[in-house]
Parts: sequence; structure tokens; C-alpha cells
Amino acid sequence: MKTASTKVRYGALSIGLHWFMLLLLVAVYACMLFSSSFPKGSDTRAELKTWHYMLGLSVFVLAWIRLAINLGSQTPPIEPAPPAWQDWLAKLVKIAFYILMIGLPVAGWLTLSAKGQPIPFFGLQLPALMAENKNAAGWLKDIHETGATAGYFLLGLHAAAALFHHYVVRDNTLRRMLPGRST
Repeated sequence: MKTASTKVRYGALSIGLHWFMLLLLVAVYACMLFSSSFPKGSDTRAELKTWHYMLGLSVFVLAWIRLAINLGSQTPPIEPAPPAWQDWLAKLVKIAFYILMIGLPVAGWLTLSAKGQPIPFFGLQLPALMAENKNAAGWLKDIHETGATAGYFLLGLHAAAALFHHYVVRDNTLRRMLPGRST
């Protein structure tokens, strides 16, 4: 198993983090979506929100690790090479993903801080990033929710582009990131 990226495909660490982050993001979104199915004040709703916070902060931590790995390793080229506008758009989407994977957890952390609520992280209580401020909590929550909505579209665009490249263009875009043996 190759841990480093090669000229043909991403390394096992990059591939593993990519797909693990997808599962983590699905879990983050699912926790919030399912929490609204339970009555306010119920234990299940509170537990799902707590998991949303902890998994969201996990995304924050892993995004920095992924960023360090991406900056320190080569990117396997797409073959055949896409048009320049597609390459530019792919870079823009990648930047947007990092902004969301770092910015949304920070916005959530700030929201909880502004509400005066604890910030749980797998048995730890993280410090507040700001003093309690109910007014700020409202607009921070709006920013967080707007970013989360943008994340739905970004995930969809990313998946659609990967499938388009695989099935229509028939290049190696998706194969570079699939687990398994090199072909």
C-alpha cells in the first residue's frame, strides 16, 4: 500500500482521509437533520446535536491534516488533461471545500460560545472563543447555516463532476482517488 501520492494516483493516506471525511460530513449533516425530528428538550435531540458539534470539530481538525498532506505531496495529473477552465474550476471548488471545512466548525464554535453553551469534544469541554452575546449568536448561526447549505451544493457539484469525468469524459479523475490497486 503506497502512502504517498504517485504520478498515477493519490496515496493511501490521502485516499483514506478523502473518503473518511465524506463519511464524517454525511454524519455531521445527518445529526442535524435527524435532530429536528425529535421534540425540543428531548434527550435524543440533545445527543444528536452534541454529536453534530463533536463530528463538526473533527472535520476542522482533519481538514488541517488534509491541507498539510496536500501541500506536502504531489497531485497526480488528470489524463488526458482537462481544459484550463475545468482545472481552474476544480481548484476553486477545492478552496471552497477547505473554507467550509475550516470555517463552518469555527462558526459553530463561535455560535455555541456566543450562546453561552458548552463546546463538547469527546469528553473535553473546549474553551469559548468569545464572550456570551445573544445578538452575535443569531447572526453567527445564520452564517453557519448558510455555509452548511452551500456545502450541500458543493458536495453535489463535486460528486457530479467526478462522475462526469469518469463516465462521460472517461479520464482518470475519479480513479486517482478510488481505494484499491493502481491500474
